[in-house]
Amino acid sequence: MSRMIEDPDLALRLRGWLISLSGKTVPITYQQAAEALGLTPPRTIQRVALALEALMREDVAAGRPMIAALVVSRRGDLPRQGFFELAVALGRFPADPTLHEAAYRQELTRVMEQR
Repeated sequence: MSRMIEDPDLALRLRGWLISLSGKTVPITYQQAAEALGLTPPRTIQRVALALEALMREDVAAGRPMIAALVVSRRGDLPRQGFFELAVALGRFPADPTLHEAAYRQELTRVMEQR
């Protein structure tokens, strides 16, 4: 079952905001993205995650680096697990979880080179 975002413009607004960020300010956290988009509880992080998933699907379909790689968890410097699960499902990352961090670093580099 595919999850749909409630606000169809949210993904578009998120992409625009991510594109506008300076290279010195990225990656950013899910919370920073939620605040920048003016989201209010409940489920602010979940809504950001769903919008990022929509962006991932768009980017992979278009053959672009996944701009969603610019958003990471505040608990570290990696995206949440859902990012990796979808990247595998979309065929962008290998299925082996031990290779996910390296695949993420490579994807982030591709995104930064495209900026």
